Amino acid sequence: MKTIFKTTVLILSIGIFGSCKEEKTADAYGNFEDDAVVVSAENAGKLIFYKVDEGIILKKDEVAGIIDTTQLHLKKQVLLAGMKTIDSKAKNVESQRAVLKEQLDLLKVNQKRIKKMFKDGAATQKQLDDINAEVRITKQKMNNIQIQRNSVLAEKQSLQAQIKQTDDMIEKSVIKNPIDGTVLVNFVKEAEFVAPGKPLYTIQDINTLILKAYISETQLTSVKLNQKVKVEVDALKGTQILDGTLYWISSQAEFTPKQIQTKEERRNLVYAIKIRVNNSNGILKIGMPASVNFQ
Repeated sequence: MKTIFKTTVLILSIGIFGSCKEEKTADAYGNFEDDAVVVSAENAGKLIFYKVDEGIILKKDEVAGIIDTTQLHLKKQVLLAGMKTIDSKAKNVESQRAVLKEQLDLLKVNQKRIKKMFKDGAATQKQLDDINAEVRITKQKMNNIQIQRNSVLAEKQSLQAQIKQTDDMIEKSVIKNPIDGTVLVNFVKEAEFVAPGKPLYTIQDINTLILKAYISETQLTSVKLNQKVKVEVDALKGTQILDGTLYWISSQAEFTPKQIQTKEERRNLVYAIKIRVNNSNGILKIGMPASVNFQ
C-alpha cells in the first residue's frame, strides 16, 4: 500500500511539474518580416540582358541586367559632334578677340603719341578726333566679341551638361544589384520592355532575418538596444533556440496585432521591437512565428 501511495505521489508531482513547465510563457511573440529590397528600372528600353531568377544568390554591385542603350549612344554622338562645332566657333572668336586686342594696343600707342603732338602743336584737332574715334570703335568691337565669346561658352556648357545627362542615363541602363542576397520574386524576363520605376525583382539578405515582436509597457524597463536575446522557433525535432540582438524599440504604443499574444494579454497597447537573428543555417523563413526570451 505504501508503495502504491509513493508511486501515485511521484506521478502527480511529475504531472504538476510538467504542467508548470508547459505554462511558462515567453517574454514576447512575433513573426519574421519581409525586409526585401525592390529593384526597379531607372531607364526605359528593352532588356537585352537579364540573368535574374527566383532563388539565385546575387552579390552586391553584380550586373543583373542591361537595358538597350542604342538610342542614348546615338544621341551622345550627335552631342559630341555639336561640341566639335562649338569648339571651332570658340577658336574663331578667340582669334578675332586676339586680333582686336593687338589693334587696340597699337591704337592706344598712337593715341598717346598724337595727344602729345597735339599738345605741342604738331598735330591737328582732326587727327586727335580720328584716333580717339578709332579707339572707341575698336573697344566696341572688343565688347561685341566678348558677348559672342560668352554666348559660345554658355552653349558649350549646355552641351556638356547634356552629355553628362546622357552618360548618366547610359550608366543607369546597367542594372546593378544593390545588396548581397537571394532573389525572392522576379517580375520580368529578358527581351521585355521596361519603364522607369517598373519593379524588376525583390532581393533579401536571408542570412540575417528580422523578427518583429511586441512587448507590454511594463516590459520596457527590461529591454535595451543591442541586448542579446534568445529566439525560439518550431523545428522538426522539437524547438530550435537561436541568438538574437535587439536593435530597435518603437517610441510609440500601438494596438496589439490580432495574431500576437503578449505576456500580459489584458493590455491592449504594446510596443514593437525588432531583433536581428542569424540565419546562416537557413532554418528561418519569412513569416515564421517565433517567441523571445530576454536574458
